Amino acid sequence: MTSDTQDISVANQPERNRYELSSAGSLAGFLAYRRRAGGLDLVHTEILPEYEGKGLAAQLVREALDDLRACGQKMVPSCSYVATFVQRHPQYQDLVAPGA
Repeated sequence: MTSDTQDISVANQPERNRYELSSAGSLAGFLAYRRRAGGLDLVHTEILPEYEGKGLAAQLVREALDDLRACGQKMVPSCSYVATFVQRHPQYQDLVAPGA
């Protein structure tokens, strides 16, 4: 998954249990998760201070959710940022695991 904006890319790093957002090859933020039956528990979104205020958290979450959809997985929005993002973008409601 890559975006043309500011040389930004988002990639799943399963060995680290997180999606990582890079800017020009440098780590700019991450979305940590825990594996669970049928999907992921998204537990924490963090953008490094020098990259804050550029909309990167939203891009990171959007691309991670798009990846989950492409893989046919569900998620639990334990991270407050992810929960708010899904509330504001109802097109991602179908990714929320039943009972979450």
